[in-house]
Amino acid sequence: MAQLLIVDDNSAILDILQIAATAAGYETTVAMDGEDAWQKFTAGSIDLILLDVMLPKMDGFTLCRKIRQKSAIPIIMITARGDDYDRIMGLDLGADDYVVKPFSTAEVMARVKAVLRRWQQEAPDQEKIACGNLTLHEKKGVVDVAGCPLSLTHKEYDLLHLFLTHQQQIFSREQLLDTLWGYDYSGDIRTVDTHIRRLRAKLAKAGNKNSNIATVWGRGYRWENEELRT
Repeated sequence: MAQLLIVDDNSAILDILQIAATAAGYETTVAMDGEDAWQKFTAGSIDLILLDVMLPKMDGFTLCRKIRQKSAIPIIMITARGDDYDRIMGLDLGADDYVVKPFSTAEVMARVKAVLRRWQQEAPDQEKIACGNLTLHEKKGVVDVAGCPLSLTHKEYDLLHLFLTHQQQIFSREQLLDTLWGYDYSGDIRTVDTHIRRLRAKLAKAGNKNSNIATVWGRGYRWENEELRT
């Protein structure tokens, strides 16, 4: 049974989400400020975090950044704001999804289920995929560059896996959304660009060589190896 950490400084919202999560079959832990959430994350076995942005002691963005330094655990941001800034900021920091208040608990639980399903999906039979000094270990669900572990969110891992298993194939933004976010995704299509930009930056910082996610202008993205480029 998956364990959810629900973080919100509004006790009424906490109660609503906790009741909905319990009814959906999840175990729950709650926190009303960022520092308490951090302590419960580091102390317990958490499978997914529902994280409010506006929190006392440590805001949701700061907490998300700290968690991403240690773990790729799924994070769904909850915000009262509907503007692009909060959504893009959360995704840039490593959130896997977001919901905007006011929300329906049914929608939140559907997003939780979808994110956990992708996170817990059984790995294929192939042990690993090597590309230059980059290696993706499918059964372990981890990536390393020149032997050094690379910290990726679940969505970044999914993107990298898709590109590595379909090298030189061009994917449009719509195809990536349908494949990795699902046909019912109703968010901003620019989330694809945000995740790819973040993945590129992590690969470059880690010293990935001779391969990259290339932009094919007017068509989308593809993975290119130096030896396959024409």
